[in-house]
Amino acid sequence: MATKQNNKGHILWRYALVVGIMLLFSAVITWSMVKTTVVQADAWNKKASEVLDVPTPIPPERGKLLADNGTVLAANLQFYVVRIDWFSEGIVEDTLKKYIRPLCDSLARFDTTMTAAQWHERIMNDRKNILDAAKPDPSNPKKKTRMNHAYRLFPYMITHREYARLRTFPYLRKPTNETGFYYELFVRRTKPYGTMAARSIGSLDSTGVHGRSGLEGALDSLLYGIPGIARNIQLTNAIVPAESVPAVKGYDVTTTINVQLQDIVENELYDMCVETGSDWATCVLMEVATGDIKAVSNLERSKSNPDEYVESINHAVLGYEPGSVVKTISMMVALEDGIVTDIDEQWVTGSSWAYAGGKPITDSHGAASRSARQIIETSSNIGMAKIITKKYGSNPPAFQERLREMGFFDPLHLGIAGEETPWYHPADIKDGGRVVLSRQAYGYGARIPPLCTLAMYNAIANDGKYVRPRLFKKLSRENEPDSIIPVSYIRQQVCTPENARKLRTMLYDVVWGSHGTARHWVQDSMVRIAGKTGTAFDVEGGKYTGKKRYAFCGFFPYENPKYSCIVLMSGADRSAGACSGMVLKNVARKMYARGMLGGAANYVTQNKKSSAKDVQFYPTLFASCGDSKLKNIQRGLGVKTSHRYAAPGNVETGVPNVIGLDIREAIRILEDSGLKVYFTGSGMVVSQSLAAGSGYSRGQRIDLRLKNS
Repeated sequence: MATKQNNKGHILWRYALVVGIMLLFSAVITWSMVKTTVVQADAWNKKASEVLDVPTPIPPERGKLLADNGTVLAANLQFYVVRIDWFSEGIVEDTLKKYIRPLCDSLARFDTTMTAAQWHERIMNDRKNILDAAKPDPSNPKKKTRMNHAYRLFPYMITHREYARLRTFPYLRKPTNETGFYYELFVRRTKPYGTMAARSIGSLDSTGVHGRSGLEGALDSLLYGIPGIARNIQLTNAIVPAESVPAVKGYDVTTTINVQLQDIVENELYDMCVETGSDWATCVLMEVATGDIKAVSNLERSKSNPDEYVESINHAVLGYEPGSVVKTISMMVALEDGIVTDIDEQWVTGSSWAYAGGKPITDSHGAASRSARQIIETSSNIGMAKIITKKYGSNPPAFQERLREMGFFDPLHLGIAGEETPWYHPADIKDGGRVVLSRQAYGYGARIPPLCTLAMYNAIANDGKYVRPRLFKKLSRENEPDSIIPVSYIRQQVCTPENARKLRTMLYDVVWGSHGTARHWVQDSMVRIAGKTGTAFDVEGGKYTGKKRYAFCGFFPYENPKYSCIVLMSGADRSAGACSGMVLKNVARKMYARGMLGGAANYVTQNKKSSAKDVQFYPTLFASCGDSKLKNIQRGLGVKTSHRYAAPGNVETGVPNVIGLDIREAIRILEDSGLKVYFTGSGMVVSQSLAAGSGYSRGQRIDLRLKNS
């Protein structure tokens, strides 16, 4: 009996101990709860606020860069890495076997690098290897095998449209939990036209968020947008971010770049670089009336492959010694200041002239005297130096001040990173300033970006209106009115319209005059071009080298200038007119051939006024077609007069037959075949220098003769 009492006492004591411990723990928990919710409530609420209220930035969508017609030049696009998780629990073996062959048929049409059988073999083998790799090794059960759950279907990323197409394929159209099919989403800044105008468009920094160069860098604050704000909120089982302030998408920036003109400029510059072995080159094409830069290309020899040329730094905005293209600007000063009033007035020149104790200035083709227009036509160093020193020789710094008054040193604010402004060497008269001035008059002792030179020539073509070059013209964003960037002027008039006409006459003589420095290369019967050649030596380590830079700057058509253009080539194996001038000429010819210079339509009836009444007349129709088609054309266009050429015979190989075609169609066919086209006359092609069907090499020249009847 005593034993039972003792056991009962031990049991009760143990129960009491357990209950006491439980009560103690309950008390501790209760106290902790009271302390947390009451005593330390403020402190814990503060900590909760620190976690929940910390704002997380929401990156905005970057705006697009667009061509002048709205075509996308650069935009953020979504790309997908598509995968299959072969360990997904929802995958049913019988279903996979049922759909795998139709799936592989679809994949073979999607990615033609493999046949349907090869796709089937690859997928099934890879799946088996992945599943087998996950099984334990019988010889070493403790060894852990790395399991690759994320089987990548393609080694490359696919676009959103391709992903949408993929989801229509057999098996992959099923729910993700039944197939294991899923994707990883990436956003990439994409340039649909590849390297076209790549340097002007620019690039993003290493983060892929902000612009680093070109328009991407200069307009980053507009393209980037405004970040949003997300704050954390407490759910039942998690803390998740929720949008508090929405992100604002960046502006879409419409540039002035024209894709078709950009293509022409890049191709012509590239071909000339290859042909002349240049080290680098730049070309800028600008619209005269607006200053819109329609195309800009920068090429340099590839370091990895010297036979290729790639997009390089933007030489168009960097300062270089300009050479003789600056003589036109010096002549503008002379005309505006009254140093030259009659462009046919003779100036004593000769072949050598020593001035102010400096090294004699020479002309390679000297003459006893030349008129002002002949000084530009023949590019006379002596003549230009004598004109400028006549007024400014006693006060050399005043020449630079005069250029400053004209706005020549004003920054262009193009939106291109690294843009430089013109620089002239100080011309203090106590420090040989008179000699410096005489050299600056014809292009030495200065560093001028090609675009600044082009802006001045553009003003000459524009009757003296000194329009500011621009690379973008509109900002747009959803739910906001478009912001139009207006045409602006560096100076409303940099010279009088009369002096601009005189300068145009001088530049016309450079190409069309009997002694013009560009007469052998830039003349063209379809597009009259006016401009100026220029040559300067490259500088390395502060010293001149034997390597030359060749420039040509001008405008076209001469009768009614619509476009101005500058071309600069370094290290070419021929003269300025033969390389840079030819690039400009070829650009103008292609624009003419494609109807881009504002020519009248071919088949439009017009009213011709006579003393009696308005008489309607019809242009002559030229066609290469059968009688029935010709009649349909005559009836449909209302053309009464016609001349029909026989359609060119087809050739299977060799040079295409273009006799009987109009020049636009002939150029398209021949250039597609890799031939370089030159032509004379107007109308239809009546002869070609390379016989139809004969062999040829890419880049070979073919001459066409055109005739109207």
